[in-house]
Amino acid sequence: MRADAKSILTHLRTVEAERARRLASGELAARVQSLKRYQQQRFAHTYADLLDSPRYGPAAQFFLDELYGPRDFSERDAQFARVVPMVVRLFPHDIVETVSTLAELHALSETLDSETAVRLDAPEVDAAVYARAWQATGRADDRERQIALTLDIGRSLDRLAANPLVRHSLHMMRTAARAAGLGSLQHFLETGFDTFKAMRGAQNFLATIGARERALAAALFNAAPLTAGGHLGDTTLGQLP
Repeated sequence: MRADAKSILTHLRTVEAERARRLASGELAARVQSLKRYQQQRFAHTYADLLDSPRYGPAAQFFLDELYGPRDFSERDAQFARVVPMVVRLFPHDIVETVSTLAELHALSETLDSETAVRLDAPEVDAAVYARAWQATGRADDRERQIALTLDIGRSLDRLAANPLVRHSLHMMRTAARAAGLGSLQHFLETGFDTFKAMRGAQNFLATIGARERALAAALFNAAPLTAGGHLGDTTLGQLP
């Protein structure tokens, strides 16, 4: 099996292990869902201007739906895991690299969600509860890696969308991908390509996301420890709803 197929499968197994961990604990599963809902609200709050922009709105909505939402991707991942070697053979190399990055981001995000959810000190997540949980994880390096992977996917989609041959090849594979059980992955790639193509250049969009996410991460991890009922003093933390 090729190295990229092994890497993708390793990440998918990490995701499956996190799901099994949550299934074993109804409390953890509920906490993770509450956290995911809050994080989707947080993204919508932080990027309200981009979501309202005619140029950047569709791409921001794509990030919100595909990378920050509480959707259950278990069925898609299970189908995907069964046909990873076929994906590596069927899709162009540049697309396989993007899929591999997506799998790594998926695994890291699920791991961080579990670790953060464990540290929530209240059933309802608000800005202070969220900040305390993030501080308690102590995983600033992993948060930076998560941001970097998200931007890598955006840059890859932007680059590939500008290549008419790659986009044409992807559209030509639509029937084969669906027959192989890869309809969800095909939809993600096509939607991503078309969204980034319509944006006419993603440099400013991705720079905005990178700057805001890193500023928020720094504020979360560097702020003085927050006690229960404490106030968020850093103005950057105003990005939290």
